[in-house]
Amino acid sequence: MIRFAERMNHLGTETAFEVLARARALEAQGRDMVHLEIGEPDFDTPKNIRDAAERAMRDGFTHYGPSAGMPEARAAFAEYVQKTRGTEVTPDQVVITPGAKPIIFFTMLALLDADDEVIYPNPGFPIYESMVDYVGAKRVPLMLNESSGFQFDIDHLASLITKRTKLLILNSPHNPTGGVLSHDTVQRLSELAVKHDFYVLSDEIYARIQYEGAPVSPYSFPGMRARTVVLDGHSKTYAMTGWRLGFGVMPKEMALKVSKLQTNSNSCTASFTQIAGIEALRGPQDSVEAMIKEFRTRRDMIVEGLNKVKGFRCHKPAGAFYVFPNITGTGMTSKQMENHLMETAGVAVLAGTSFGSNGEGFIRLSYANSQANIRKALERITAAF
Repeated sequence: MIRFAERMNHLGTETAFEVLARARALEAQGRDMVHLEIGEPDFDTPKNIRDAAERAMRDGFTHYGPSAGMPEARAAFAEYVQKTRGTEVTPDQVVITPGAKPIIFFTMLALLDADDEVIYPNPGFPIYESMVDYVGAKRVPLMLNESSGFQFDIDHLASLITKRTKLLILNSPHNPTGGVLSHDTVQRLSELAVKHDFYVLSDEIYARIQYEGAPVSPYSFPGMRARTVVLDGHSKTYAMTGWRLGFGVMPKEMALKVSKLQTNSNSCTASFTQIAGIEALRGPQDSVEAMIKEFRTRRDMIVEGLNKVKGFRCHKPAGAFYVFPNITGTGMTSKQMENHLMETAGVAVLAGTSFGSNGEGFIRLSYANSQANIRKALERITAAF
């Protein structure tokens, strides 16, 4: 028997991929399945981006590049963040990674020692909790409540801060709830970060997919450029999940440390992918606008449909492409509902507990699927109850 390192016992997973595998296994047996479990846009990567990658490969962008990213890509990504967040960003603050998850991992490896405390949203993206455990820091969950549109109470946040608080993780628009933090909330938490001298990892991967108002980043507030890591990437906005292209914006001295972690793990991000990423940011944005418009239509459809299902109550999300309905009225637990819908109705969803203990009583459905499939799923869910 292999004797694994003890730290492997603390490593979690992303349940969406496990549920996807179960659903695929049922499909292999002949079952028809509607996939609402995976958080992936169902659109193709826009043609101008694919063309840019093809040209780059023909032009020889198939070799190693700098660990932090190609200079022209770091400049383009800095330009984009400066434009969208409204504050100065220089290329040496940018680190480009194969997907955005490394920014979560590298930030924690660079900042956290054993017993440092990390405040993070619950429910929330499961990799936050997994990585906190893996690096040996202390988890401090920040509960999000349905009654407030899945925002958190700023006084509750303040009550969680101690002398050991080193990092606060934010995610807005939020996975799994679709909630969006208000300007006032972000301003006040930024003031707390400055006052108590902790850092903020702001996961803004869904920043462009917001339906009401403009995105608000803590990076834009006084004193926060020195203590914020902005996580962003191309997967969601440009339907580039398989390209594995993410990036972080952070203080220059931290970018050097994160770049060294990249050297020791991934070496670098594919050069032709970075060229495609430049085109995504600087090229036409009509495909993004069309995708967001379609997501809004699907959101309205699925929220209306779920609110008609006996025992369901669904808040309308302000961003991302997920709904997080309350299913306590059915008498089922979240995991029971996940299993019931897959096995009985042929609809793959995720239990709310996949995103933390505070997700009990909820399930997550992704509406990054066609209107026809969403209608089919709603019909099946309604029939199941």
